[in-house]
Amino acid sequence: MKIPCELVVWYLLPTIRKEVAKELVSAHGYSQADVARTFGVTDAAVSQYLKNKRGDNRVVTDSPDYPEILGAIRESSARIAKEGADFAEEVCRICMVMKKAGIINKIYEVELGCKPPACTCEPSILSE
Repeated sequence: MKIPCELVVWYLLPTIRKEVAKELVSAHGYSQADVARTFGVTDAAVSQYLKNKRGDNRVVTDSPDYPEILGAIRESSARIAKEGADFAEEVCRICMVMKKAGIINKIYEVELGCKPPACTCEPSILSE
């Protein structure tokens, strides 16, 4: 069985990068090169995010909590653009919003066809 952090890397991180990249470019005037430097990836990777060739996971985007997730993405993007917030810290914050919304549990069910481990939904873990 894959551990939750593996699911984050394969399913959530690309979606987070895609949405943050779009927000930084459209709302904050970042260039693709600026986004690439912020993320620590290539310009080509950012191009793929912006063209929806990476980071499109229906489990995430079809979630009823997706508007809340997009709100967290907008807030994080603004912090990155206006305050120079650390991208890694903002990704963790967005990931926690997704985790609380049950996205990881849904990925276990839909993508892997199994029940999630107990650690994906323990409140004590989520509040740390």
